[in-house]
Amino acid sequence: MEILKNYSLKALNSFAINVDAKYFARVASMKDLLEVKDFIVKNNCQFMILGGGSNILFMNDYDGIIVSNNLSGIEILGEDENHVYVKAQAGENWDDFVSWCVENNLAGLENLSLIPGSVGASPIQNIGAYGVEMKDHFVELEAFQWENSKVQAYSYDDCQFGYRNSIFKNEQKGKVVILSVTFRLDKKPIFKTAYGAIQEEIKRIGIEPISIKAIRDAVISIRESKLPDPEDIGNAGSFFKNPVITENHYQSLKKTYPKIVSYKLPDGSHKLAAGWLIDQAGWKGKREGDAGVHEKQALVLVNYRNATGLEIIQLAAKIEQSVKELFNVDLEREVNVVFGS
Repeated sequence: MEILKNYSLKALNSFAINVDAKYFARVASMKDLLEVKDFIVKNNCQFMILGGGSNILFMNDYDGIIVSNNLSGIEILGEDENHVYVKAQAGENWDDFVSWCVENNLAGLENLSLIPGSVGASPIQNIGAYGVEMKDHFVELEAFQWENSKVQAYSYDDCQFGYRNSIFKNEQKGKVVILSVTFRLDKKPIFKTAYGAIQEEIKRIGIEPISIKAIRDAVISIRESKLPDPEDIGNAGSFFKNPVITENHYQSLKKTYPKIVSYKLPDGSHKLAAGWLIDQAGWKGKREGDAGVHEKQALVLVNYRNATGLEIIQLAAKIEQSVKELFNVDLEREVNVVFGS
């Protein structure tokens, strides 16, 4: 394993922010990880584990070591009458893993197709889309404890999953390195097509009969039509979470905005579509220098070429203020902002 100096991170973050790391290393084994830890201790430097770089906004150069998690491999651990248990290493590309599941007729994750990032990042964010969350098929994960260099298993309950949240974004942030994730996948698929017009897209592109591959193809088609490709325009997907408000607040807004987009939750509260709120506030397609709001999806902030992290954050702050003033709703950022110096 080689530790590199003054390494450009532009190609390793989907926002394509042009920053450097003082040190950089790729970890492909436990041996590599232990070597990196030894380097960090000896040099007393800060560190960050980088997965796919798809949910990161760098504000400046990173004065420490960036560790790229390249652990790879997928294995079937066992099965029962209804399920197959699959363990994927943290460095596996998430969408490649979903594709592998679909190709092997293992159902459950197809609605999460084309979400950028790595398998190891999926439980940190509890990624979700089109009526499915990663936690719905999660069994356990293994993580390297930075303090004592031991590997610990985390159960579903240990992870404290919430909406785009987990213990790894809170108490365990910076204390562990996720090594692998085990999923429970279905032999007999339960098709979830009601959310996000998947059924309509399946009909539109003429995929019959319905299957997990048809759902994957439909989700990919929808996402590609609405979301910019990070290879073309720097972005981190959804920049904000969909906010949740009370029934009374929702009814008050609905009087003024009859077409407000929302989803009623089991506890009676309402989850609003953040993209709709931002669009109504007049930000869709707006641009300030090279920082902008995507023209097809207001939930996505973009770097058209040379925007800095500060310029993206300044734009986000203006959007948050507009939405607060117009709807009395607070937007919470999904993206992990990294200062690094």
